[in-house]
Amino acid sequence: MREFIVEADGGSRGNPGPAGYGSVVKDAATGQTLAERAEYIGVATNNVAEYRGLLAGLRAAHELDASASVHVRMDSKLVIEQMSGRWKIKHPSMKPLAAQAATVFPPGRVTYEWIPRERNKHADRLANEAMDAGGRGEQWTPSASRAELDAAVIPEPSGPPGDAAAGAARARAALADVRAARTVAGATARGTPAAAAPGTAPAVSDQAGGAAETSAPGWGSGPDLGAPATFVLLRHGETPLTPQKRFSGSGGTDPALSGVGRDQAERVAAALARRGTVQHVVASPLTRTRETAGIVADRLGLEVTVEEGLRETDFGAWEGLTFAEVRERYPDDLNAWLASPDVAPTGGGESFADTAVRVAAARDKLIAAYAGRTVLLVTHVTPIKTLLRLALGAPPESLFRMELSAASLSAVAYYADGNASVRLFNDTGHLR
Repeated sequence: MREFIVEADGGSRGNPGPAGYGSVVKDAATGQTLAERAEYIGVATNNVAEYRGLLAGLRAAHELDASASVHVRMDSKLVIEQMSGRWKIKHPSMKPLAAQAATVFPPGRVTYEWIPRERNKHADRLANEAMDAGGRGEQWTPSASRAELDAAVIPEPSGPPGDAAAGAARARAALADVRAARTVAGATARGTPAAAAPGTAPAVSDQAGGAAETSAPGWGSGPDLGAPATFVLLRHGETPLTPQKRFSGSGGTDPALSGVGRDQAERVAAALARRGTVQHVVASPLTRTRETAGIVADRLGLEVTVEEGLRETDFGAWEGLTFAEVRERYPDDLNAWLASPDVAPTGGGESFADTAVRVAAARDKLIAAYAGRTVLLVTHVTPIKTLLRLALGAPPESLFRMELSAASLSAVAYYADGNASVRLFNDTGHLR
């Protein structure tokens, strides 16, 4: 079952006074913004505007997928507590709105969570845009909205201080390209994420820590692409070799999880069970990944399918050694390996270029098998980095610029038009 996040807000300048609402629907697996709704509603109270925002967000989610489950996040304690059934609804203007909201999806398919206002910036900005437009006698339109940008977290550039303005400008340009590419229907802006091509603008992450939205020139999508194949990428838990930072590929001793690794797998399993979006579990054939996958699958009530293409790179004679030990024993081989993805480790290991071919073939096979589904892939550092690199269109040397902790999570959504969207968790706390 697909899961959406609905963030909604409403405001009134006078309470009662000129009022408006804003709602945003996001894909829970990727964080991708799927729909925005906003409207000036005339004179009303804050709470009525908030309920109107909730209702609009739920209806937008229902239009996207009537069979989905929805997690609503709002900074209105009143609405959250009333819709959760813990507080009674007494105000005559709110009762019919609450009743309508309760019938958009079947009971049990919608959950509610209160969040602080600073985590609801996207919807808040939409509501204010709607009120501003109403004050000018205009209708709110998605093309004029800055809500997604204002809610975004734009990373500070690593270059000289003078690069900050240029970086922000590039980020704004990227977001503008995304909006321009979307198919707009009524008050809804709907889009599908695209993989960044080399040389395009940097990613913009949404304020809730969601998926990076990137834009390549000419990128565009229609509303009929359907649900993506979403791969939640889980690196296996720790083995005895992990904290020692030893090469541990598919040609070594095939270690099992340590006690710490099993505990990590249990915690990931609990986090994924709370989220409830994983529909299938696929694992590399190595012991540590099958063990991690088994712990998670048991918690989710699923079976584990083994995919040979997800195994770790074979590090040849370097298996079991630390980087320093390889540097001492095979300095020339190590330098050549670091300089080119086509070079294999000493002793008949596997190059990163060969690994990429294998992983890409496995990816294509799994996308075809699990179209429109959310699949947990339990694998290793190199396959995960390779999947992320390929989705982002990043060069091979980017593998050396990523770090993945044991039992960390990432996600890639693959769409029918060949585009992809990447989300990096790297901490199971983001799934709570």
